[in-house]
Amino acid sequence: MDPELIGQGGMGEIYRAEDELLGRTVAVKVLAEGCSTDEAVRGRFTREALAAARLAGEPHTVTIFDVGEHEGRPFIVMEYLRGGTLADRLREHGAQEPGCVLDWLDEAGAALDAAHAHGVVHRDVKPGNLLLAGDGTVRVADFGVASAAGLDSLTMTGTILGTAGYLAPEQARGEPTTPATDLYALGVVAFELLTGQRPFQADTPTAEAAAHVHAPVPAVSERGDLPRELDPVFRRAMAKDPAERFPSAGDFVSALREAMRTAGATTRELEPVPAPPVPAGRPFPLPALIGGGLLTAALLGVGVAAALTGRDDGGQTVQTVTSVQVRTIEGKPRTQTVVTTAPAATQREPAPPPPPPTDGTSGRALTDQATSLMREGRYEEALPIAQRALQQLAGTGQTYEGYANYNVGRSLVELDRCDEALPYLDRREQLLGPHPEVTAARRKCRVR
Repeated sequence: MDPELIGQGGMGEIYRAEDELLGRTVAVKVLAEGCSTDEAVRGRFTREALAAARLAGEPHTVTIFDVGEHEGRPFIVMEYLRGGTLADRLREHGAQEPGCVLDWLDEAGAALDAAHAHGVVHRDVKPGNLLLAGDGTVRVADFGVASAAGLDSLTMTGTILGTAGYLAPEQARGEPTTPATDLYALGVVAFELLTGQRPFQADTPTAEAAAHVHAPVPAVSERGDLPRELDPVFRRAMAKDPAERFPSAGDFVSALREAMRTAGATTRELEPVPAPPVPAGRPFPLPALIGGGLLTAALLGVGVAAALTGRDDGGQTVQTVTSVQVRTIEGKPRTQTVVTTAPAATQREPAPPPPPPTDGTSGRALTDQATSLMREGRYEEALPIAQRALQQLAGTGQTYEGYANYNVGRSLVELDRCDEALPYLDRREQLLGPHPEVTAARRKCRVR
């Protein structure tokens, strides 16, 4: 196939092309024409290839196949990944599900730790340089501003390389960078993936870079439904002093997992309490005050019992008796019982679990495949894959179920099947909340 321009990356343009010798699709990064006459830039572009070549075979690193020059323009041939980037995910869906985030950080962290072992510092770790493979795993790409031990540096002290939103304080000051610089940026990426926002997001790059140098690390627990146990982990990951940060990316991700585990154990400290019997037909509301203390939103334990009772009209109702443990504003656990009554006919059997994969491909991977096809405008091909993904993910309540519903709905919209599309878009919003992409899809239906 003819090379197809698919984006801009660092100092060059990126094309999708076919390796005719080996019969595989590849990505080709070509130094921008305007930069080809600048020997310093040419040298830095070549250094990218040399730095990345050192990492050949390392886990979760984009593989470099070849380096060369065409009509005076250097190029790098690398593996082509169809899943887009984590920046695409953030732009399309906002904050990501914590389980996925931890897996992605594990993978990106493994690549960075391997690079550091080879003397390579990336210096531009950000969601746009974290690419998704077809199976949903992450690959670290674009060592375009990397520094590598043993290679001549083409930058001078006082020169800032990187992206303002992810700059470590020492990097923003133009000081020498170390592996700790990448670890700081990985902390910023983790913060953004979990909350949907960068920690020091500002109106201008200058203001954002200055905040990295001077502002305290904000509490991640205040930016979303995240536990307070994560806050000290992020304070260490983004410490102003590089010596105070985690010694490796693996240590950082392990600390995040442990904080999540500890927070989960804390919320399960109080076991469900059996509900006392309540006379039939006497439901009562949960009061706003218990023992003089306001209820918090934290649910600590739940016990549930149900019984069939008669109705005056001869029918049956189901009374659900729920014992809820809550904390008062003073922090003391208290037990409250809630009874609700509903006609028996309205009680539904639980939905059966989604069928297991029949071809070894997970719902998550199928969703990523559909997303990639949609990004290329191939909605007819994307729709059946998105439907297969949703068949596996339906009822899980996970982030990827929301993505799969969006993919089905958006594909149907683009195929002029709006009546079928709207329930899927509604389900996506029910799971993940409002999003501009969903609004845009609905608007297309109204126009048509």
